[in-house]
Amino acid sequence: MDPISAGLLTALAGGAGGELGRQVWAGLGALVRRPFQRDADGGQRPATRPGEAELARLEERPADPMRAQALSAALTMRSAADMDFHARLQQWLTQATALVHSVDGETCNEISGGTFHGPVLQGRDFSGVSFTTRAQTAPSPEPRGGADPGQRD
Repeated sequence: MDPISAGLLTALAGGAGGELGRQVWAGLGALVRRPFQRDADGGQRPATRPGEAELARLEERPADPMRAQALSAALTMRSAADMDFHARLQQWLTQATALVHSVDGETCNEISGGTFHGPVLQGRDFSGVSFTTRAQTAPSPEPRGGADPGQRD
């Protein structure tokens, strides 16, 4: 599962969507507080529920992107270890994303996690769009010694 957007988590923790947003946020809290299921190999459950502490810390300071990122990471790790949690988290994410996009009509686009080359399309609610781009190559390095390779003495 891809990490859940820190922007989505901070928006919901901060009260986006009014009463419906609070219900969606409460749904995440209930999901995180559910008992951790045994893994596929029958291993033991952890003593604490992964994500519970991170959820509480984000609720204390809902605008803190580092706390939102920590919750996102904890949800991703728990999702990988508990298939029931994974399925329920996917359902929650679909509902939460739809709510946030329908409430204010704003979009927050993020590009992070590395170096990217090439075009990027950012926006909201794309449909029926197609475009073609050609592969881009990295610029060739400068010649050593500073001399122009095509220049003669």
